[in-house]
Amino acid sequence: MFDAFDHQCMARALQLAERGLRGTDPNPRVGCVLAKDGELIAEAWHERCGGPHAEPLALDQAGARACGATAYVTLEPCSHQGRTPSCASALIAAELARVVAAGPDPNPLVNGQGFERLKAAGITVNTGLLRERAEALNAGFFKRMREHRPWVRVKLALSLDGKSALANGISQWITGEAARQDVQEWRARSSAVLTGIGTVLTDDPALNVRLGKDDRQPLRVIVDSRWRTPPGAKALSLPGPVLIAGRGDCNVPAGLVDSPAELLALPADESGRVDLHSLLTALAERAVNEVQVEAGARLAGALLEQGLADELLIYQAPLLLGEGSRGAFVLGPFASMQQRLQLQKLESVVLGQDTRLRFIPRYGSA
Repeated sequence: MFDAFDHQCMARALQLAERGLRGTDPNPRVGCVLAKDGELIAEAWHERCGGPHAEPLALDQAGARACGATAYVTLEPCSHQGRTPSCASALIAAELARVVAAGPDPNPLVNGQGFERLKAAGITVNTGLLRERAEALNAGFFKRMREHRPWVRVKLALSLDGKSALANGISQWITGEAARQDVQEWRARSSAVLTGIGTVLTDDPALNVRLGKDDRQPLRVIVDSRWRTPPGAKALSLPGPVLIAGRGDCNVPAGLVDSPAELLALPADESGRVDLHSLLTALAERAVNEVQVEAGARLAGALLEQGLADELLIYQAPLLLGEGSRGAFVLGPFASMQQRLQLQKLESVVLGQDTRLRFIPRYGSA
């Protein structure tokens, strides 16, 4: 169904879609290439939420040459009027001959309807080209649409002996400047950055993106069962939205009630902490696609134990913190090797003296 030129065009569309990593949230990242007679005639990507989608931008570039062309899109063209007009309608009006899409849009407002509209207009539709790559680019969007919760990425900085902090909680800095700058890039693509009250009380983190003056600030989320967040905490004083999630059966201090943070009362789990399933559902309802967790070993371990961590983002430094230092996760204890948690490595990237490692937890696959 697909030849080498098809693969070339879709690969280019995916490269373009990646340019929207930091701007399209909560929309998916989408790229589009128009080709005709074996030649690329236009290309575009969705740059920011509320702005034009990739398809109409590419059509505007191509003009009259779009008639009879093939559009390569990394996601099914939308079929409904939202913040912007329907992309399927724009492709039909341009009289394209063929549309090649990586896969369907899981949004219930679309989910095959865009393809049906194109086919009804006489346009040939082929799907499935580089689908896995396209879905990986929008893992959070697909997770939210399919499972009604965001993609959870747990970030940790670790020593070579697997420690995340000294015994007294000090962890600044385990990694070097290159790794810390890379963390900023991952924050910038996230919908939310989440931490626990222990980290707030120990480190007073900013949890913001510091890449430039026009940075979009993700939602800052603090998991705080008993509402102990200091009203003067750094995360509450910086530009951008803040959400504190605590137990609904605990009293909220007046200082937090009067703070700029949104307060989200949630049920407690069996251990008396904020129910993490309820929290992630609430974040999905706020159109949060990707959550970057930057927390201590207890919260990181709880997400893994409950099967809620979708990805581990580990920065490992060539140093040793020694006996008594804090570990990466509070897990177990496991009674047998059959209980171990298997990880699938996605990548290993050298950043200065440090190494960035990415893993996918394989729950139930010991």
